[in-house]
Amino acid sequence: PPPVLLRGDGTVEFLDQATDPPLDAAFDPSPRPEAVSAFADGDTLLLYTDGLIERRHQDIDVGLGQLADALTCHRELTNPEALADAVMNDLIPAEGVTDDTALVVVSL
Repeated sequence: PPPVLLRGDGTVEFLDQATDPPLDAAFDPSPRPEAVSAFADGDTLLLYTDGLIERRHQDIDVGLGQLADALTCHRELTNPEALADAVMNDLIPAEGVTDDTALVVVSL
């Protein structure tokens, strides 16, 4: 899934301008797309696995929307660990998940 940039002003930007199949998914190596996105002091970058946002019973866009909502709700948390905990608490169902879930939060 695309990385997410939580801007210092609370807006959320999915960095999805250079999407491509996963590494090693194609038989023949080919150039991969690239994109550039500027960031500022106070922005936060999130990298995560699909287990955080995908659920078998819903479209992936629902999970991406829930992630954006959680980030907007917790935008005042400047400590990466606290933000990661809050996002995980919001997105992981009480019964758990059946897919791997990892989240990396980096303050920029």
